[in-house]
Amino acid sequence: MSLIAKRLQSVRPSQTKAMTAKAAALREQGIDIVTLSQGEPDFDTPEAIRKAGIAAIERGKTRYTPVAGVKPLREAIREKFSHDNELDYDVDQITIGCGAKQVLFNALFATLDPGDEVVVPTPCWVSYPDMVRLAGGEPVPVACHERFGFKLKPEDLEAAITPRTKWLMLNSPNNPTGAVYSKADLAALAAVLRQHTQVHVLADEIYEKLVYGVPFVSIAEAAPDLINRTLTVNGVSKSSAMTGWRLGYGAGPKELIKAMNTIEGQTASHTSSISQYAAIEAIAGDQSFLEDFVSRFRQRRDFVVEQIRAAEGLNCRVPDGAFYVFVNCAGVIGKVTTQGKVIENDMDFAMYLLEQFGVAVVPGSGFMASPYIRISYASSKGELERACSRIAAACQSLTESEKTHEQAQAIA
Repeated sequence: MSLIAKRLQSVRPSQTKAMTAKAAALREQGIDIVTLSQGEPDFDTPEAIRKAGIAAIERGKTRYTPVAGVKPLREAIREKFSHDNELDYDVDQITIGCGAKQVLFNALFATLDPGDEVVVPTPCWVSYPDMVRLAGGEPVPVACHERFGFKLKPEDLEAAITPRTKWLMLNSPNNPTGAVYSKADLAALAAVLRQHTQVHVLADEIYEKLVYGVPFVSIAEAAPDLINRTLTVNGVSKSSAMTGWRLGYGAGPKELIKAMNTIEGQTASHTSSISQYAAIEAIAGDQSFLEDFVSRFRQRRDFVVEQIRAAEGLNCRVPDGAFYVFVNCAGVIGKVTTQGKVIENDMDFAMYLLEQFGVAVVPGSGFMASPYIRISYASSKGELERACSRIAAACQSLTESEKTHEQAQAIA
């Protein structure tokens, strides 16, 4: 009898974590690596938030908290939803988790029975399909094509829904594409969902604050009649540079929140008390740092897009949100490296960039979309300049290698 549960056989390690780990291993060997594989802002947590965490320690806020989270934080989140999204929740409809990731998993684990389906628009964040499988459900990927802005079309949603469909996983702004759903986009999807009352919406809005020249709209805001079928998930990791603090939150129907709290109580007990009190400042305190964050991200985005479009064989859309560029690398597939290896897919290209040119990116296959690579521009301008220069050199090298290979074949 195997010690490891059978359900883990269908679950893959996160490719973002895997590529970051490979980059770290090479760096430990003394190799110069630029890591653009992880979605983590390079900014420090703003000072006021850090001080709030320190103050919580000094006030003795280091003991167990309620499973759902301390009431002042849930009240701050309730006010945030009201002010930013025109959504009205009671504090009992809000729960805190160890990152938005745990909130998403708790919701899936609390609701999925074997055979239940979750519609997952792709490209999607690497963890969605595997979290669905861990919770006992079946992910149903639906391709969202680049020519349509990587957004789910209503007719494709309709075609994917079956009597076993329980959730639509909706991520806006999207990781990895940076696509942002407009109010009209969401209204069109809502029209489909109204015809299928068994389908709920898991709205992952962790990148809400990181949009560039377009408005952000929550689906529960665009379709208020669906609020009781929607779990709205957010957090402080991305917008407040608090990835290591591990704090996310969700708001939805009381029955669902109660079930999620039961799971939380039997697993993590609750989120760090110190992180919770720091998050009150992040959510309800001065938000002026956000303007600087967004401005700097936008400058980095524009630089990376310009550089990628200039590289041979690569192209990309301009993302409207998050901090990723999803690069179409179809133009390098089939080319040959200086070592004589054919680039057969996006994983080959990602490994070529890492091993030969010292740049860590994530292959699109990890996001259920090929042939693409994801570049995170949450790194410093200097790091991005070094990385883009190396990527351009890698593409140029492939072009030269292809010509050399063709010449060698002709001679032979």
